[in-house]
Amino acid sequence: MSRRWVARWQDWSGKGLEHIVLDLDADGVTASSIVLAMTDERPFVVQYELRLDRQWRVREARIMIPGEQRALELRSDGAGRWTDGAGAALPQLAGAIDIDISVTPFTNTLPIRRLEWAAGRAADLRMAYVLLPDLAVSADPQRYTCLEPGRRFRYESLDSDFTRDIDIDTDGLVVTYPGLFRRVL
Repeated sequence: MSRRWVARWQDWSGKGLEHIVLDLDADGVTASSIVLAMTDERPFVVQYELRLDRQWRVREARIMIPGEQRALELRSDGAGRWTDGAGAALPQLAGAIDIDISVTPFTNTLPIRRLEWAAGRAADLRMAYVLLPDLAVSADPQRYTCLEPGRRFRYESLDSDFTRDIDIDTDGLVVTYPGLFRRVL
């Protein structure tokens, strides 16, 4: 079985845009995206590609800042052990199964698709968080709570007071992430 689908998100300010192509096949999912983003009123572009296994666990991530010749490469065994592009261990990310890239709502899909959900179920997760445009990676504790299966989740940062209820579609892709992103395609 293979499937291709396309999505676009606009950031809440209307200044940023993401275009993503998802290819699903027998080996897993490949997500290829271009993001036009803003930080401190400074525009930048990010290109990323994620290779996921059939359970939606990250196996490879390549995140680039075109025109600046800067890139971050990460690999995971799908069980919480990470290495950089040269194969060096990244023990600070131990236990993280998912990646969270700061400029996209797509990475919220990963734990939503990977885990079994029922109304009221919560999961505390350790994420490999990538801050852009810095390309800095760190561990980040987060909680997802299923409010309505297949429709709505609560995202909570466990090291700040940031909380949002996000709406998703039947594929687990974000439709509305109040204050940050809205789906336009």
